[in-house]
Amino acid sequence: MAVQLDALPPVTPAERSTARPPRRYRLSRLDEKYSPYLYIAPFFLLFGVFGAYPLAYTFWVSLHDWDLLAAEHPFVGGENYTRLLADPDFWHSVVNTLGIFVISTVPQLFAALWLASLLNRRLRARTTWRMAVLVPNVTSTAAVAIVFGVLFGRQFGMINWLLDLVGVDAIDWKSNRFASWVAISAMVDWRWTGYNALIFLAAMQAIPRDLYESAAIDGASRARQFWKITVPLLKPTIIFAVIVSTIGGLQLFTEPRMFHSGTNPIRGGPLRESQTMTMYMFENAFAPHYNFGYGSAVAWLLFALIAIVAAINVVILRRLGGTDGPARVRRPRKERTR
Repeated sequence: MAVQLDALPPVTPAERSTARPPRRYRLSRLDEKYSPYLYIAPFFLLFGVFGAYPLAYTFWVSLHDWDLLAAEHPFVGGENYTRLLADPDFWHSVVNTLGIFVISTVPQLFAALWLASLLNRRLRARTTWRMAVLVPNVTSTAAVAIVFGVLFGRQFGMINWLLDLVGVDAIDWKSNRFASWVAISAMVDWRWTGYNALIFLAAMQAIPRDLYESAAIDGASRARQFWKITVPLLKPTIIFAVIVSTIGGLQLFTEPRMFHSGTNPIRGGPLRESQTMTMYMFENAFAPHYNFGYGSAVAWLLFALIAIVAAINVVILRRLGGTDGPARVRRPRKERTR
């Protein structure tokens, strides 16, 4: 018996819109919509436990007179911040931190750009050279501080010996404030220049070679190609390196702490010649004061300083960088042919 298909009632548009899709299709849509949140959730959970919660708890502690050896911690509000803003030792540490940061970070980034440009060329044993620039970064900080402490020694240091060859008197690097900034900055630059150079090198290798070939055909020199093509296209990477260097430079602790290895080294010298904000925070939060509330206030002002300096650096780089694309290289003028 034949079945007549024409006898089945037609499906109206309203019924088609209300019909439920297959279960497999619904599960696929749910997976596509919510699985990215599931993948990134572990990071935010860990950040909430080990980052956001300690940050909020530190702010809560900074509002109390929190002596680590006391049983009670009375609430004092903004008294710790008021005392801190009137503390000359705190402002002394702020000046030291900013001074060492400027002296170390600016030459470091320029040297890293220049080194990355050299490593981006066709060299023999390129992999060996690229791995070698990372050796200072994996060296123990204590060993680096010991070596640089000997190099910048007052009596038998090699730096003073070299200065004596050119007629410059010996410098007491650990007792002079600006000299200690220079010595610590040299230590920081030696450790981190290669690290930043590899970051810039990875970004340089993503730049199309056609741009350089076209610029070379137009007569642009290698230096002009670097400033007109490489640097503009590296602007996002440069901003990233500046922000990371700002965070690390303003949180400097180990290098100045190890450079002054005498009595009470957490002070950064007898007259606090190179005491940074992190060292001042440690001095107040732990031995010998054990004032955790005051140290937490220092930590929060350091956090605010890092945010302000990083924002200023990003604004300056964006204004100096102009557009994100490479600058147009002008062709040399040709003589008109009659």
